[in-house]
Amino acid sequence: MKRLSSLKAVVVVLSLTLSGAVMAQQTGASGNMSRKAQVNSGQKMKVKGVIIRRDDKSFFLRDQTGSELTVRLAGNTKFEEKKGNPFRGGKKYSEAQVIRGLNVEIEGGDSSGDLLADKIKFYDDDLRVALSIDSQVVPLENRMGTTENRLTRTEQNAERLSGQLEELGQVANLAKGGAAAAQDTADAAVEGVNKTNDRISSLDDYEVKKSTTIIFKVGSAVLSPDAKTMLDDLATQAKNERGFIIEVRGFASADGSENLNRQLSQRRSDSVVRYLAEQHDISLRRIILPFGYGEAMPVADNTTREGRQENRRAEVKILVSRGIGSSVNVNRPVSSTREE
Repeated sequence: MKRLSSLKAVVVVLSLTLSGAVMAQQTGASGNMSRKAQVNSGQKMKVKGVIIRRDDKSFFLRDQTGSELTVRLAGNTKFEEKKGNPFRGGKKYSEAQVIRGLNVEIEGGDSSGDLLADKIKFYDDDLRVALSIDSQVVPLENRMGTTENRLTRTEQNAERLSGQLEELGQVANLAKGGAAAAQDTADAAVEGVNKTNDRISSLDDYEVKKSTTIIFKVGSAVLSPDAKTMLDDLATQAKNERGFIIEVRGFASADGSENLNRQLSQRRSDSVVRYLAEQHDISLRRIILPFGYGEAMPVADNTTREGRQENRRAEVKILVSRGIGSSVNVNRPVSSTREE
């Protein structure tokens, strides 16, 4: 059975890709700063969580309470498979396979406030999910790095324009006959600087352009004709957006076991992705890590038939970065007459 890592780990990685911020200072989904956890002197502990950043001999773990913990690796740290079948031998892993996005269970003790790992265990299915995360996020990081470089050059141009404003102000004060024209030029330059700054600050601020909810039958991940029509409309709008990405989240009702519901919800999100890719040629790099939540986050009461029907769903959203989607023109022509 697949056991999938938390979507919060994916969001953290994507947030870092867009903003270039330091991982220790990121903002969680609730808008509050993440809590930094420490290990007490001499304490032995077992902790579960998702790896959100990896260094050479350490990594940062976000546990199930939302706290972040620094985990250090030692030469004798063991890397083992967390088995679902007790009758077969467990796989052995290497340090290189402990990557971001991996859902792990760690046993260890105190190392100057950090957790020194004696043993790290994880499911083989979770490793495949983490590898999928890494294969999709790295191209996105490269693409966003190119975008940030372009915005940096735009910001540098804006700074040069800002430096020219002082000279323009002096010209406006000294040149009586050309004071009005100089003021218009200065106003246009200020507007360009402000627009550029606004665009840079809103780079990782996403706006939902369209949201669609797909309903499935009991135990099914097959798209109905109505569901396909809704996805057709969403794909058509997405292709008209600039710099869009698509978020796909699958869910299940409380019928059946928790693990089966997780697999079912993942199949539902995968069926949406496959339809968008095959029928509308939506590139997979524009779909951010489809995820199945199982029976978590219900929108209706699972004790009623109607409520369970609403919970058997997939949520699909078109997201557009306010920074990438907006345009800046700092070199527009200046007229000697102001428009009201």
